[in-house]
Amino acid sequence: MTRTQTLTLSGLSAPGSIGVDGNGIPHIRAENEADLFFLQGFHAARERLFQIDLWRKRGLGLLAADFGPGFLEQDRASRLFLYRGDQEAEFAAYGPEAKATFTAFTRGINAFIAMTEADPSLLPFEFGLTGTRPARWAPGDVSRIRTHSLSRNVLSEVLRCQVLAKADHRTDLLRRSLEPAVVPVVPEGLDPASIPLAVLDLLKLAGASASFSEERLAASLEDAPKWRGVTDLLEVVLDAQHSGSNNWAVHGSLTDTGKPILASDPHRLHGMPSLRSLVHLSAPGLDVVGAGEPCVPGVHIGHNGTMAWALTIFYIDQEDLYVYETDPDDADLYRYDGAWERMRVVEETVSVKGHPDQVLRLKFTRHGPVVHEDRDKRRAYAIRSVWFEPGTAPYLGTHKLMRARTLAEFRAGTESWGTPSVNFVYADKAGTVAWMPAGINPVRPNWDGLLPVPGDGRYEWAGFRDSSTMPLTENPAHGFVFSANEMNLPEDWDHEAHPIGFEWVERARATRIEEVLASVKPHRLATSRALQTDVVSVPARRATRLLAGLTSRDADAALGLGLFTGWDHALTSTSGPAALFEVWWSRHLKKALWAAIVPQDLHGLMVPGDVEGTLAVLEDPDERFGADPKAGRDAILLGSLAAAVRDVKALIGDDPKAWAWGKLHHGQFDHPLSALMTPEQAKAASVGPLPHSGSSATPMHTGYRATDFRTMMGSSFRLVVDLADLDRSVAINTPGQSGNPASPHYRDLFERWVSGDYAALPYSRAAVDAAIRSETRCEPG
Repeated sequence: MTRTQTLTLSGLSAPGSIGVDGNGIPHIRAENEADLFFLQGFHAARERLFQIDLWRKRGLGLLAADFGPGFLEQDRASRLFLYRGDQEAEFAAYGPEAKATFTAFTRGINAFIAMTEADPSLLPFEFGLTGTRPARWAPGDVSRIRTHSLSRNVLSEVLRCQVLAKADHRTDLLRRSLEPAVVPVVPEGLDPASIPLAVLDLLKLAGASASFSEERLAASLEDAPKWRGVTDLLEVVLDAQHSGSNNWAVHGSLTDTGKPILASDPHRLHGMPSLRSLVHLSAPGLDVVGAGEPCVPGVHIGHNGTMAWALTIFYIDQEDLYVYETDPDDADLYRYDGAWERMRVVEETVSVKGHPDQVLRLKFTRHGPVVHEDRDKRRAYAIRSVWFEPGTAPYLGTHKLMRARTLAEFRAGTESWGTPSVNFVYADKAGTVAWMPAGINPVRPNWDGLLPVPGDGRYEWAGFRDSSTMPLTENPAHGFVFSANEMNLPEDWDHEAHPIGFEWVERARATRIEEVLASVKPHRLATSRALQTDVVSVPARRATRLLAGLTSRDADAALGLGLFTGWDHALTSTSGPAALFEVWWSRHLKKALWAAIVPQDLHGLMVPGDVEGTLAVLEDPDERFGADPKAGRDAILLGSLAAAVRDVKALIGDDPKAWAWGKLHHGQFDHPLSALMTPEQAKAASVGPLPHSGSSATPMHTGYRATDFRTMMGSSFRLVVDLADLDRSVAINTPGQSGNPASPHYRDLFERWVSGDYAALPYSRAAVDAAIRSETRCEPG
């Protein structure tokens, strides 16, 4: 039986409805697009109000007003990276409907906030716990915030400087491999050793989620500066290097139905509630279903009844760090083109809970925000990023794409795509499948983008490359297109004439995906489901191959060699060899390699270690391993394997028959305010733990932290679209659709997600009507 309620909402122009199916997926119907996006905003606020309110306050630099001085530096960081250009140009960049859509969406959010003001019992419990209240939204808030995007590569530029200052390029490849192969050229006038890690503090903080602890909430104004360094470098590196995604589209010539199948599973750091939300939006002229982010209108990945699309990160280098000489008597002056140029200084008054208002002094050079200054050395550092161009709010380009009906229309929409830079795969009911990358690509006339550059005028972007020249693969003869963040430009691509970038994700996931797509025929819906949850590890295959033929008198090493013999390299939660391999790989092998060939004081910068760089040097050892490189390599392999066996014994027990990867690797989500709760409250608001399969190198991306093997990132959302029968499409979004712990949809998808299962994603009116379990009928008032 369907539960119904009726609400009268000021701001609606005609009746509409929000029907929620048994999996928590809302199916929103309206008589026009303004009402449709109004109701999407209303429902997002009803289910995720604390999440989206915190997202807005973090992004706009408004945290200190609610939470105190411990958040003042994060407010500074966020404000430095806000879009500050012409707002009308910003709206127009997303299409002629964008301003009206953003306006309607935020009016919907504000309508629910108004309801909580009239009836505070509607407020999520987090507002009571923190003593805060939600704030109203403006249309520009949807797009002005840039810091939840994924762009690159300032982080790597700075880390590369640290490595090159103490070692060499070969050593840096163990941190980050480069493709196509290139040796970074140090720009004239740059001393890599002079670039401090502190340059990254504000950049890291700008992109970080708001974190809460009693200490941070109790911070005084005098304590505020120390919270500039709150963000863990490893977490940021993991997000930069391992956030990715898989997608593919299989042509009907290879499927059991004769129509395409499209699959998508984007990978990001996990959160509670989920980063994404499934939604179905229906109004005259628009009927689209898929996933987006609850703070943004529309759908980012999904289908519109005619075509389906998905995206993964495509690694265009979209940012640079500039280094300036500053005037000894006036730090607001920097040398440019032989003269002193004044920084633009913006002073903004910030409310701070429990304290007088504070003035943040923000500086900008002609290139971008100043993120670090060293008065003693007369240096300033600023970041130039495509973020600051109109139309570069992350994922909002899908506002155009979700309306496309043909490949030509879709391709045209990708040509104005801003950020993040992505691989699109496309499939339609007419039978076409295609791959195309998109994103703003700066032209660097005289440097490779791999290191910082002097900001004196010698290293300037010369505009952006023509996006219409990006490659396109349509209906390839082999019958499928795919991407997994690997370097996937065509073999004949001219990297010198049209450089894209050099830092990609290694090919482990891509290799396995291609193996399955090329070998399993016919391709069925179940094939894509199984591939999205496939846990065969190509790095495990390559690393254990190096052990073939080796023997050891060490009993622990011999035990390890025996466990790997005949193993299928699948990282299932029940596998003992999987447990040993991942402990060896993440805790011992790479560290033993670094101990042998990397200076000690650089080990911290190597973490987590580049997969391809590590395997490449182990597969082809050189003089760094000693007079007999192969023997030196083998000693590292066996010694680290023995240490890993002893580690697993300590973690799980002495009996290898009882070892299982899932006894270590687990999925668990904690509420972001758990540190402020009692242990009982925190446990009630958390989800898990449950044993988890996979790793960051398997198609089912379940990247973990090596300290406790908890899954930290991966595909919280998965989608498989059947273009032959859209009602057969499936999806999953963990841990659930709602952000309310009291909701039945707070955690109801978690166990299915962990086990690799899915929820139905109905599309036709009849299928949706049959699936609805609760309905809110919305009347204008």
